[in-house]
Amino acid sequence: MAHAPGFATIQCVEIISDDLFQELIDQAFDSLPKMHRDRVQNVAILFADEPTPEQLYEFELRHDQTLLGLYQGIPLSRRQGQVSFYPDRITLFKLPLLSQAHDVPSLREAIRHTLWHEIAHYYGLNHDQIRDLE
Repeated sequence: MAHAPGFATIQCVEIISDDLFQELIDQAFDSLPKMHRDRVQNVAILFADEPTPEQLYEFELRHDQTLLGLYQGIPLSRRQGQVSFYPDRITLFKLPLLSQAHDVPSLREAIRHTLWHEIAHYYGLNHDQIRDLE
C-alpha cells in the first residue's frame, strides 16, 4: 500500500508527520476567501496532538467526546475598537482530526472545515450561527 510523503501506517491508522500536518493547515488557510483571511490579524494558528484534560473539562466533554479545534481569545465582535490584546489562538487537534479522516483528501477537508469553524468564532459567531452558515 503506497502512502503520501509524511505518512506511516501503524495498525491501519494513518499517522502524519507534523511538517505535513502544518502544511495542510497552511493550505487550508490559503484556501479560505481572501476577504476573510485578510481580516485575521494577531492570531496564532497552532496544532497539538490532543486537547488537554483541562480543555476537555472546561467544555464538559464526556470521555467519548473530543475537540477538533479551539479558538481562545477575544472575538472581533467584542473588542469595541480596541486593538491592544494578546494574540488570539486557534489550535487544531491532530489526533482527533486524523481519527475522522480516512484518506488525505478527507483529512484536508476536515482541517479546512475545523479551521473555518474556529475563525468564525474569532469573528464572533456562536455555534448556532456557524451551523446556520454550514
